[in-house]
Amino acid sequence: MSVLSNLNNPSDIKKLNISELKLLSNELREKIIQTTSKNGGHLSSNLGIIETTVALYHVFDFPKDKLIFDVGHQCYAHKILSGRRDQFDNIRLDGGISGFPSIEESEYDAFGTGHAGTSIPAGLGYCIARDKNNQDYSVINVVGDGSIVNGLNLEAISMSNHKPRNYLVILNDNGMSISKNVNGFYRHLTKTTTNRGYIGSKRALKKIFGNSFVTRGLVGIRNFFKRVFNNGQNYFEDHGFKYVGVVDGNNLKELVAILQRVKNALKEKAVILHIKTTKGKGFSRAEEHSDVYHGVSANLNTESGDFAKTLGKKLNEIIDKDKKVVAITAGMKIGTGLNQVEKEHKENFFDSGIAEEFAVTNAAGMAVGGLKPVVAIYSTFLQRGYDQIVHDVCLQNLPVIFCIDRAGLVGSDGKTHQGVFDLSYLSHLPNLSVLAPSTTAELEDMLEYALEKGSPFAIRYPKNSVFSRPVLSMKESLWETLKEGTDVYILAVGPNMVNLALKYASLDEKVGVINARSIKPIDKGMLNKISDKLVITIEENSIIGGFGSLVNSYYAKQSVCANVINLGVKDQFVEHGLIISQYEKNGLTIENISEIVKSFRGRHEKVV
Repeated sequence: MSVLSNLNNPSDIKKLNISELKLLSNELREKIIQTTSKNGGHLSSNLGIIETTVALYHVFDFPKDKLIFDVGHQCYAHKILSGRRDQFDNIRLDGGISGFPSIEESEYDAFGTGHAGTSIPAGLGYCIARDKNNQDYSVINVVGDGSIVNGLNLEAISMSNHKPRNYLVILNDNGMSISKNVNGFYRHLTKTTTNRGYIGSKRALKKIFGNSFVTRGLVGIRNFFKRVFNNGQNYFEDHGFKYVGVVDGNNLKELVAILQRVKNALKEKAVILHIKTTKGKGFSRAEEHSDVYHGVSANLNTESGDFAKTLGKKLNEIIDKDKKVVAITAGMKIGTGLNQVEKEHKENFFDSGIAEEFAVTNAAGMAVGGLKPVVAIYSTFLQRGYDQIVHDVCLQNLPVIFCIDRAGLVGSDGKTHQGVFDLSYLSHLPNLSVLAPSTTAELEDMLEYALEKGSPFAIRYPKNSVFSRPVLSMKESLWETLKEGTDVYILAVGPNMVNLALKYASLDEKVGVINARSIKPIDKGMLNKISDKLVITIEENSIIGGFGSLVNSYYAKQSVCANVINLGVKDQFVEHGLIISQYEKNGLTIENISEIVKSFRGRHEKVV
């Protein structure tokens, strides 16, 4: 008999016994694997956190109590258990539910997440609001995938030695932060969980004194043992939490018992519950290669994108000749292709973990010290290092190259992961050049070009290439005319938009296409040449402040009354779905371009 199919309300989970909770966990695991293989999504972390999520629903009272996931990608079991079971088959698809928590989607999603480090600051904020409003509920953070080391979380923990009651932070320790965690703080946690003396002392005290109420003296004895065996006071208890752990996060019987006791303890003090889980649990391939199966596309395709593979390969070739070139990532070595550099040039590879701000300023320090850093980070995550880009790299005019992966519309990962703001937040920075290759070969040329220039560069590209062709070197021309036109020119940024422009131009011999691969500086000579034509700019970036805005600004400064139409992402956060649907919703289609050209020619003919 299926437990999952018979759940009519999340509160029904409270009525289940341990055997039924185990069966429910197995059914959730099967459903998540089946759906993720079809729709793509985050697999490893979701498989590892299932038992913990089930236990939380068994013990706490959602949505009265507030559950916040850090990063948020490990929320699949939570979504199924919170009344979205029948919608789960369409997760990440057009019109379906999001792959991340969303306050617009359900009252069970207490806080929208998608980037690391936000849960503890938000959780503490919830507690402050609750207490000021004289309300009564618990706030629970599930901090997973190594995001405890993110600066936001550490700042929140350090904010005060006094933490509110009815506040629980579950530290999901699965040994990973997408790519293997290299952070010193994480190594401290590992030492805590594996110290035989510390674990043995806790077990001995429990055996001697049982679960009877503990006197102040016995608490002192316990703390003494902790200081002796853990080489100093526990970090979390120094900052106002009661520390409980380490607990097997995949053992339902143990988890339920611990959570019930923790729930009572929350009445007196905030608690950190340190659990150990197996990332990818129940799916052998994901258990053995949890970093590879962190995020998968449909049919469990785990390969890196074309541009990432090219970046890793090209950097290895460059480092072979120049050992001053170093590669830096922020916990995403496989997704960015830098795992190839780690394999062949380990001494030239650096992984900051999920700490983008640190990665950027660390690169600035390397640059001022005489190295040539290449920082590979996804567009959506580079936003987190913006002040460091401005203050530490561009202001000092340091030769740091940012390789910005997953730029543009990203499809199913949705609004928290769209890479549609980087041109807007980078193109106005002094000293920074911004490029967008249309092919992988062009990326290789741009890397060499940027290294030779010795100044700050940003090179942005999507996951995959869509075509290949001979490369016109950046040294020869900032922009590249791919097809001459007579009355209309499309200025296209990036491979997908260049491909779209060429497809349309193949249907209209009068339309020219320019590969606008240098966003900053723009090609002034080419803009002057086509100023009497209809100029259509197309980009996978916000239409506000993007490439099109730079073209408009140039013509305005020259007092040229040019006909310019800007196409790009509208003033909105783009929801999850197929990329082709996202193009359609933002007018990045052959049909829309055709209507614009037809309208222009109609007006022009009337004037003539």
